[in-house]
Amino acid sequence: MNYIRRTIIISFLLSLSFVTTAQLDEVYFKKLQTEKVTSSDEVEWTQFGPGMSGYCEEFWCHPTDENVMFMSPDMYNSYGSWDNGKSWQTIKDVDGNGKDMRRIQSITFSHQNAKFGLAIDVRGHLYRSWDKGRNWQRDASKDFGGKHSELAVDPSNDNNWYMGGGDFWNVKANHRSKDNTLGYVYPYAAYGHIYKSTDKGHTWQKKTNGLPSTLDVGKIIVDPTNSNNILAATNSGVYRSTDQGENWTLSGSGLPNNLPRDMDYYYNKKDNEFVLYVLEQTVFKPNGNSISSIGGVYKSTDHGASWTSITGNLAIDLTLVTSYTSRDKYYKSVAFWLGITKEQAKTKYPNYPNKALSVFNRIKVNPNNKDEIYLNHNVKHDMAFGPGDIWKTSNGGSKWIATARTGSYWIDNKDNNYWTNIRNNPTDMNTTFAHLHHHMTEREETWGNRFLEINSKGEVFACIEQQVMRSNNNGESWQQVDDNETKSGSKNWIGRGDSNLPGRYMLLETGIKERYLFCSGEHGLWESGYLDGYPDKMAIPVHQIEGQNNTNGATSIASVAVNPKNPDEIYILMFRQDHRGQLRKSTNGGKTWQNVSKPVNWSADESGDMMFQYSLLLDYKNPKNIYFCMPENAIAEVSSNNVPSAFKDFGVYRSLNGGSSFTIENTGLPANSSVRRIIMDPTTPTTLYAAVNESKTKVKGGLFKTTDQGNHWTKMTIPGEILSVNNVFIDRNTKNIFISCGRYEGTMGEGGVWKSTDKGKNWTKIFEMPYIWQTETSPVNSKIITVVAALPHENKGASIFNPGAYLSLDGGDSWKKINNNIGQPDEIPDFKPDPYTEGIYWCALKGSGWSVGYSKNITEGWAKENLKNDVVGINILDLNNESIKLFPNPVKDICNIDIKLDNKNADVQIDIINMNAQSVLHLQKNTSERISFSTQNLTPGMYIVSIKMNNTEYSRRFMKISE
Repeated sequence: MNYIRRTIIISFLLSLSFVTTAQLDEVYFKKLQTEKVTSSDEVEWTQFGPGMSGYCEEFWCHPTDENVMFMSPDMYNSYGSWDNGKSWQTIKDVDGNGKDMRRIQSITFSHQNAKFGLAIDVRGHLYRSWDKGRNWQRDASKDFGGKHSELAVDPSNDNNWYMGGGDFWNVKANHRSKDNTLGYVYPYAAYGHIYKSTDKGHTWQKKTNGLPSTLDVGKIIVDPTNSNNILAATNSGVYRSTDQGENWTLSGSGLPNNLPRDMDYYYNKKDNEFVLYVLEQTVFKPNGNSISSIGGVYKSTDHGASWTSITGNLAIDLTLVTSYTSRDKYYKSVAFWLGITKEQAKTKYPNYPNKALSVFNRIKVNPNNKDEIYLNHNVKHDMAFGPGDIWKTSNGGSKWIATARTGSYWIDNKDNNYWTNIRNNPTDMNTTFAHLHHHMTEREETWGNRFLEINSKGEVFACIEQQVMRSNNNGESWQQVDDNETKSGSKNWIGRGDSNLPGRYMLLETGIKERYLFCSGEHGLWESGYLDGYPDKMAIPVHQIEGQNNTNGATSIASVAVNPKNPDEIYILMFRQDHRGQLRKSTNGGKTWQNVSKPVNWSADESGDMMFQYSLLLDYKNPKNIYFCMPENAIAEVSSNNVPSAFKDFGVYRSLNGGSSFTIENTGLPANSSVRRIIMDPTTPTTLYAAVNESKTKVKGGLFKTTDQGNHWTKMTIPGEILSVNNVFIDRNTKNIFISCGRYEGTMGEGGVWKSTDKGKNWTKIFEMPYIWQTETSPVNSKIITVVAALPHENKGASIFNPGAYLSLDGGDSWKKINNNIGQPDEIPDFKPDPYTEGIYWCALKGSGWSVGYSKNITEGWAKENLKNDVVGINILDLNNESIKLFPNPVKDICNIDIKLDNKNADVQIDIINMNAQSVLHLQKNTSERISFSTQNLTPGMYIVSIKMNNTEYSRRFMKISE
């Protein structure tokens, strides 16, 4: 009996994995877990990818220095420029927890001391800068009770500051209507007051005298001629104080509605002229079978005591503007204001008005010309309508024109007689975009411009669709300022550093050594490009191969894979928007795409419902075997909670027929579990591993393995404290397995990185932080390990310190935090070493595109001048109606021969001959548009290609160069 008992105990113990933590530097990790640690200078990151590529919520120009400006896009990043927008840098704390300076509501600088400024963020936190905004320090002693929407300084005395509570500028949610002129109430905002400081923001007093408890403040202007006189544009009207903000009264004399949407001012110091401008909310009133619009633009020359209209001809004639889009948006706007449906509005008010005012929401005046005024409306997100994203007057309001014109409405000269002969309005498209340009020409104006700003020189800035635009010629033309093109027409873009792109999975091994592929949200699939002589040799050019560059292209790419036997064959999955749920394929390197099948079958709300997919894998022995996974708990995702509750088809998807059909293979996996990642064994493709993270319903995660292509999964033994495995990785050289563990609200001990050197029998903990998303090793040096430490829950997690990118150069014995220039260290969806070069690293950021990291010893940038495996040099033989193209030349790896023949079925024989007249490679093809061959086994030097076809021999030289 004792023998049996001992045998059972021994068998049980043998079934357990052996766990050690011998490698851990406990002192170092304790410090990481409990205090802020400065990043090592080992790696410096540089953002790349298309600039902006998202909605910019706010933009500010320094009041006295036209070279200084700031922006805060909607993906929780914030940037500053000190060279007039030529480049942008993060203004967030790279060694913080990632929650600072996000969705900033206002940045304001002193008019006396250009270096001194204050800022407030989405949480109502106050920040201070003494170096023109390069660095910001939060004043943690201040608690203003929630979100505040406006911050203003006295232009005559920078001791005096004012802060208004509310959520006034939330253009996607804060809409006014007849029955709700105050707008909506944001639960995390503070309302009903204006704060005042007389000591540069060190102390504040709340002022409420004369103000309603529902007050939502949009703009505060301190009279530059009299510090006692202050104006505030609010949801309850224009208010005025004549005693430095102590008491407030309504000041809307002359305003038809006293429902201001924005306010600005002009001040001429030489003659002390001060003019205020207010933009009114448009009110719609039934007028028989039609609608009257009441609103417009007003000015005050008596310090805000009274107002006169300068609306002029701002209204458009909808009997002559026949665009379906404009008319449909008009009824949407009217219906919302009146509280009826769009169809009811069309039925009750069928006659279009000849004077219809859109719902404009921003106003800016040129500080050097009081008669030059700009207006903005947001047709996509607000209740606006009509052509022209930005309108302008050059004569003080008598005449207004659509000054920013984009899209097919203008290109096709629709309603040309009205605009040309009646309004004398230019009708050309006068906006120039980067990668979006093709897309912007295909549609009418339904863009979502969220800001309007002007600097001290009179240069105007706006965000049309998802590009920041600038006009430096008084609105005559507008150019994007987010990207530099390597050379004109190349479509290879180098971002200036202001990305708002949802960066996602990066595929760095694509079968073509210098072709990397990058997935993104909303902006498709990108490929590394050429430098084309671009002066910054450390920059990374990219060009879009699927997305807005193609009509009806896929825009939100979940994952990408390449056929291991044919690098021209690329597969992608989409998690949102166009082609969501489809498996999409290109057979020509991304030039054209077609859908193969729809494995994720969900048809509702293609924009709002998320279908997150990951780990798209093709069997390297039989590429017809395709796998991917759908996690139930999609951590690291934007809008991860937007997966519809009715959808249940999570798990591992498999196709055995090249993607024509898929089945879900979850046998052996826990019920209702969440498979976050899968990986294929590097030597046996029928063996796969699944990293199962904790599900939303608290189903415990783990590590699972299949040896029969997913038919059956078995649970692997891992340390018992682990409740969630977020990622699994296998080093191709050592075959070591790494698992990344931890939960958003987990404990310290359950989080970290474990390594197994014996196929999962024993595990060693090599990294200890509470919430790890990813671990990878370098294919060229297994001692190089990269780790992503995400930020746990700020209140319920195990630590709020030091999220970000970590690097070990000695196999995990020691670690360095390498966050330099990463503005979102808390949200890194992908991070890995370069597969070919030590000292180069790549990461994707949840709302800042992608970044390349160079170690200190790297002096040459990754992108090479005309050495990428595409058309570098082309040798062409013209043979009457036939041609042969050989490229690239010189060649590093894959050489391509394109053959265009009259006889499509000709036999083609190719010999590669060295300078000793020896054939080193022989190929025989029965016709092909492209024949590709590898030159990896060829020594550098000159070679001759001998091509025999149709009883004729042709030859051409090419140069093989080294890596």
